[in-house]
Amino acid sequence: MEKIYSKKSIGNPEKLEPKEETINFLLNYSKALKVVKYNNLEFETLLN
Repeated sequence: MEKIYSKKSIGNPEKLEPKEETINFLLNYSKALKVVKYNNLEFETLLN
């Protein structure tokens, strides 16, 4: 494990940008996710 984390990353991490399809997927998922709280319970449902 130490060898993996000690390697320098390739490229410039400041210029990394997500693909448009990734952003759309996350936005659509967050729109479809509904969280209902009842007493001390939370129910998560995906409205698809």
